[in-house]
Amino acid sequence: MAKTEKRQRFEKVAGSRVQRVLDTLQLLKNCSNRNNYDYSDADVEQMFSEISKALRDTRSAYVGELNKVCKKGFTFKS
Repeated sequence: MAKTEKRQRFEKVAGSRVQRVLDTLQLLKNCSNRNNYDYSDADVEQMFSEISKALRDTRSAYVGELNKVCKKGFTFKS
């Protein structure tokens, strides 16, 4: 089965954006070196709380869109 144009576009765009997120997380990981940076437990909790919230919000957007497709409301049949 051939991939649709929308599917191909999704794979290209989403794939590159996911890679960018992963690359940025690697850069953030580099900041964990205590020889170069000073941070507290509270800093770490605040950072990862925000990251977790953003991940939850993003996942919710996808799940919401999937549920729109799956849910069929009431309609009169002609």
